[in-house]
Amino acid sequence: MPDTKDLIYRSVHTRNGEPHLQNLAKNWLTPQPYFYVRSHASNPAINLNTFRLEVVGMVRQSGSFSMQDLSKFPSASTMATMVCAGNRRSEHSRVRPVEGVQWDAGAIGNASWQGVLMADVLKACGVLPEARHVWFEGLDQIDNEGETIGFGASIPIEKGLTQCGSGAPLLCHSMNGKPLTHDHGFPLRSIVPGYIGARSVKWLGKIIVSDRPSPNYFMAADYKLVGQLNPLDWSEAGPIYRFPINAVICDVETRPDHWCTVSGYALPTSREGCRISKVEVSADGLDWYEARLGVDAHDYCWQLWEIEMPVAQGSEELLVRAEDTAGNFMPERVVWNAKGYLQNSWHRFKLKSSG
Repeated sequence: MPDTKDLIYRSVHTRNGEPHLQNLAKNWLTPQPYFYVRSHASNPAINLNTFRLEVVGMVRQSGSFSMQDLSKFPSASTMATMVCAGNRRSEHSRVRPVEGVQWDAGAIGNASWQGVLMADVLKACGVLPEARHVWFEGLDQIDNEGETIGFGASIPIEKGLTQCGSGAPLLCHSMNGKPLTHDHGFPLRSIVPGYIGARSVKWLGKIIVSDRPSPNYFMAADYKLVGQLNPLDWSEAGPIYRFPINAVICDVETRPDHWCTVSGYALPTSREGCRISKVEVSADGLDWYEARLGVDAHDYCWQLWEIEMPVAQGSEELLVRAEDTAGNFMPERVVWNAKGYLQNSWHRFKLKSSG
């Protein structure tokens, strides 16, 4: 697979790339060059002069908004970590092969997002009382079993209408203070703090307010935790919304005296007010050393951490685990699933042999 200075591309025909891990945990806000790219088709060509966001469905007045129209709403911003549900999928594949992009642990990034509140736009169109879900439809063109579809998702209406707090979704035009790049959804995307990246749809072209979840393939028949790829398992499983607690070792600097500096990221469970409470690192799974947490902490965002610790000669790997303020913790192992989603067992980092 192609490898660049900034990203390692895991697929060729569509742009799916993650940063080198040693670059990922250097900044609490992930610079755009190091922010992972997840796509299901080629980037669509969008003419900004003719672009419109359509809002239809269970609303009193359908809307058609240019970017200029959207700029008339009050501006809003939020800090939020975005993580692919398949982050660390390659670890699932070591147990049993799993199809899909074979991500290491870099399909994650933390950013400041700018745009307008989704709730403001929805309320301007007049959401009907019987509405229960908000659908998103992208302008990309994905070949799905002979049918061409845009990437789609939906969220509960209660989430879509959230106006207060850091969990409020945005219709986003900028990332870290700069306009979205084509890879990240120019000119408009949804940002849903606390939900897996698949619910934040890029190249957003249409919002449909409905009384049911979206029937789009990527909502109704993908991004689910299933043990087997059969119709019954698919039917029984619900869509994934929130991400679980996780922690990853990104870099290890060793010294001749058998001490090392270890750094990485930790992501709390995606609930309002939940933060990382403890990160521990071990070289043997028995003796654990508590890391120092970074000072930056925010709802729905990762925390960076670092530790200096001894590592005995001959040690082959380091392990990390984390806990959060809601009492959630990373398990030593997770159950394998057929799509390779939500891998959050203790992360293992192979040490380089000194021989």
